[in-house]
Amino acid sequence: MTLGRTSSCILNGSCKPKLNTRSSTEAKLVGADDTSQLIFWTKLFMEAQGYKIKHTVLYQDNKSTILLLENGKSSSTKHTRALNIRYFYLTDQIEKGNIEVHYCPTNKMVADYHSKPF
Repeated sequence: MTLGRTSSCILNGSCKPKLNTRSSTEAKLVGADDTSQLIFWTKLFMEAQGYKIKHTVLYQDNKSTILLLENGKSSSTKHTRALNIRYFYLTDQIEKGNIEVHYCPTNKMVADYHSKPF
């Protein structure tokens, strides 16, 4: 979520994975889903404080994950078709216009300092 600047990062964090995944695409999808609750809560909180939030943006550095988020199960391959439907909540939110997913290369990710060695 950005407030007026395109280079700002309102939320970032790092935690131990909650479940084992078979690919980085799957891991990023699960991570995006886990983060979405905090993203939407923060958006509602900021709006309650009187700020108008025009765009809520989730930056992602995995293009396969972006395709899964935007297209849902229709973008699944043999490696991702067994994913639980729970992880496609963000697909519905993207379709409703509540959040946007943008590609951001790994080396430009502001929040990666939490999870990548310097």
